Amino acid sequence: MRVVVIGATGHVGTHLVPRLVRAGHDVVAISRGTREPYHPHPAWDRVERVTADRDAEDAAGTFGERVAALRPDAVVDMVCFTPASAAQLVEALRGRCGHLLHAGTIWVHGPATASPLSEDDPREPFGDYGTQKAEIERLLHAETRTGGLACTVLHPGHISGAGWPVITPLGNLDPAVWHALATGTELPVPGLGLETLHHVHADDVAQAFELALHRRSRAVGESFHVVSERALTVRGMAAAVAGWFGREALLRHVSWEEFRELAGEHAQASWEHLSRSHSASIAKARALLGYAPRFTSQAAAADSVRWAAERGELDLAGQRVPPTA
Repeated sequence: MRVVVIGATGHVGTHLVPRLVRAGHDVVAISRGTREPYHPHPAWDRVERVTADRDAEDAAGTFGERVAALRPDAVVDMVCFTPASAAQLVEALRGRCGHLLHAGTIWVHGPATASPLSEDDPREPFGDYGTQKAEIERLLHAETRTGGLACTVLHPGHISGAGWPVITPLGNLDPAVWHALATGTELPVPGLGLETLHHVHADDVAQAFELALHRRSRAVGESFHVVSERALTVRGMAAAVAGWFGREALLRHVSWEEFRELAGEHAQASWEHLSRSHSASIAKARALLGYAPRFTSQAAAADSVRWAAERGELDLAGQRVPPTA
């Protein structure tokens, strides 16, 4: 199968492209050309590389046609963020491609009203990111229902893994959170710390996309959550991280008002994540696709923290993240 991957050198594409090459597919990797994959792999020597500025070509109305001209059997779109961008790609691929797979987000759900979330729960997103992703999901499924391009949407949680920063137990990217848990320093936590975060390793997301490609008849017209087996509460994740270093998490519960003062620029990210408090079910992906995540939430986060600490990008006061974390 000839598979075009848009955003191929990003978090998930870094893992997905070698998977597809190993499976025997002819892979075309589209990216902006500003970076190499996060991890080198000999499979990339067998990949056709295409450089494209999607934003500029979307604005010019040419990006969809550029992708269609590559004659794909399937397209994996990792970097579509607006309905207009999705619509342009669909129009160009309709009748010329067998399957479009789109990377969504569990933020299409908005604030959780039940746990775990199912794919059939009502969409009540807020904020541009979740709102536009929900609209893209509606557009793609309407396209499939009306007999047009066959589409599948996969909704990852907080993507983690070596190569980039990972969402902390406080729902932000503040490196001081990891330092506090590694050293046993007091960590201010807004509220009771019972909100949930649902991480997933990038390679598990890649696994789900590969499965959806191979099990097309089960995947077309469907949405799937792609997360780890279980979400963690703020308190639970903090305890797990402190345990990597043989410590207990020293948490001080504060009001959101005080937390905003203490966390500064990181407070808004915490609110964005914790106000949603997502815990998503993978029962559907397991049943229809055979999805089986290899990484727990804490192991996915550990892979990222270990990588950053080894490169001097995180200060863990000399502490090491154990390989089995």
